[in-house]
Amino acid sequence: MTVRHPRGGHGESRDLAVNPVFSREPLRVPRYAMPDGEMEPATAYQVVHDELMLDGNARQNLATFVSTWAEPEALRLMDECAEKNMIDKDEYPQTAELETRCVHMLARLWHAPDPRDAVGCSTTGSSEAAMLGGLALKRRWQHRRRAEGKPTDRPNLVMGVNVQICWEKFADYFEVEPRYVPMEGDRYHLTPETAVELCDENTIGVVAVLGSTFDGSYEPVAGIAAALDDLHRRTGLDIPIHVDAASGGMIAPFLDPDLKWDFRLPRVASVNTSGHKYGLVMPGVGWALWRDRDALPDSLVFHVNYLGGDMPTFALNFSRPGAQVVAQYYNFLRLGFDGYRRVQRTCRDVATRLAAEIARLGPFELLTDGGDIPVFAFRVREDIDRFSVFDVSAALRERGWLVPAYTFPKNRTDLAVLRIVVRNGFSHDLADLLLDDLRRVLPRLDKQHEPHRDADDAGGFAHGAETKNPLRPGRD
Repeated sequence: MTVRHPRGGHGESRDLAVNPVFSREPLRVPRYAMPDGEMEPATAYQVVHDELMLDGNARQNLATFVSTWAEPEALRLMDECAEKNMIDKDEYPQTAELETRCVHMLARLWHAPDPRDAVGCSTTGSSEAAMLGGLALKRRWQHRRRAEGKPTDRPNLVMGVNVQICWEKFADYFEVEPRYVPMEGDRYHLTPETAVELCDENTIGVVAVLGSTFDGSYEPVAGIAAALDDLHRRTGLDIPIHVDAASGGMIAPFLDPDLKWDFRLPRVASVNTSGHKYGLVMPGVGWALWRDRDALPDSLVFHVNYLGGDMPTFALNFSRPGAQVVAQYYNFLRLGFDGYRRVQRTCRDVATRLAAEIARLGPFELLTDGGDIPVFAFRVREDIDRFSVFDVSAALRERGWLVPAYTFPKNRTDLAVLRIVVRNGFSHDLADLLLDDLRRVLPRLDKQHEPHRDADDAGGFAHGAETKNPLRPGRD
C-alpha cells in the first residue's frame, strides 16, 4: 500500500518496512494512512522507536529553553499522574492542592503584597500564561473606560519587538493593536523612554521581558515602572505592567535577589513564567500570577459544576495532564530555595565561562555574556568575510550540536547571530566538548572564499516552534 505525501511531494511515498525479527511475516506500514489491521505492542514500539532515533540529541540542543533532563523520581511521579486530568479538581483534589501550593510559593518568591491573596494558576506553558495576563490587562482597561463613558474599540499594547511570538498571537487573536518598539543600534530591547513614547489613553499595558529570547538580557522593569509612574503624575494615564518572566522568573529570585522586577513594584499587575524552562520541569507547564484579586477581573473567571463540584477556572486550555504540576511541586520540595540557587548558579557559571571562551577564539564578538539568564548571543566579527553564523551553525550540527543562527528583527535585520541556551544538565564538561568542536571547524571555515550559507538556509533552526515570523526566535 502506498500513500501520497500529504505535503505535496512528488511521486509515491514508500511504506515503512518492519525489521523481520519483529514479525513472522513481511510487514509494511503505511506512513500517512492508518494501517488496516493490528500489530503487536512491541512491534509498534520498535517502529516508532527506530524512527525517533533520527531526532537530534536533546542534551546537545542549545536552541531550546525547555528542560531536557529530570531526575528519575520526577519522571516516576509524572508517569504515575499521566492519567490525571488537571481540570478535574473535584476528582483529583490533592493534585489541585499541589497546584495551589505552587501558586503560593511563587507568590512569595515574587514578593506579592499578601501571598495568601495572590491569584494564579498553572497553564500548558508560558505562552498561555502570557495570554491570560494580556486578557486581564484588556478587560481591566475596558471596565475602566466603560465606567468613564469612553470608547473601548481601540486597545493597544506596548512592547519591544523582541517579545516572543505569543504576544503577536495575543494581539491578533484578541484584537489588540501591538505597538512594537524596534531595535536601534546597540539597543536590543525595551527601555523606559521608548516604552512611554508609545503609550496613550488606549494602552492596556506594557509588556516587560525578563530574559529576552534574542540575547538573554533582562529588560529594565524597574526603570519602565518609574517612567510609567512619572507618566501617571504628568498625564493621569495609569498603565500597568505585565512581566513576561518566562525564563527570568526562575533565575532572578535566586541569583539577583536585589533586582526589583516583580510585585515589589506596585505597577506590576501580573507575571508569567515557564515551569518547563528554568523551573526545571519537563514540558509542558507554565504559571500565571496576579498581584491580588483586583488585578484579575472576575469576568474572566468561569465556574463549572458538571465535573462534580463548583470549580472556578480561568485558563484558556481545559483538559491537560496533572503530571507536570506534580513534578513542579516535587522540584520545589526537593530543591528548596538553596537548591534552585545552586542549580541556576551553575547554569550561569557555565554560560559566562563558555561565552568568555568563545570570545577568545578570535572570529566572534559577544552581544551578551550570559550574566542575566544563562543565555548569550554572539556574532561573527565584521572583518570576517569567509564564513557566516549560518556556516558555523551548520558545521556544529555535523557533530550533533544544535546552535541556532538567525537575524534580528525590524531595524536590525542586518545583524545575524548565534545563540546558546545553557540549561540544567549542560555541564562544564559538555561546554568544553562544544568548544573543542568549534575550534575544530573554524580552520575549515576559514579556508572558504566566501560564506556558503545565509538566512535562507537556516530552515532547520525555525526554533520558535510556533513562529510565523522566521526571524523571531521562540522559546517553548
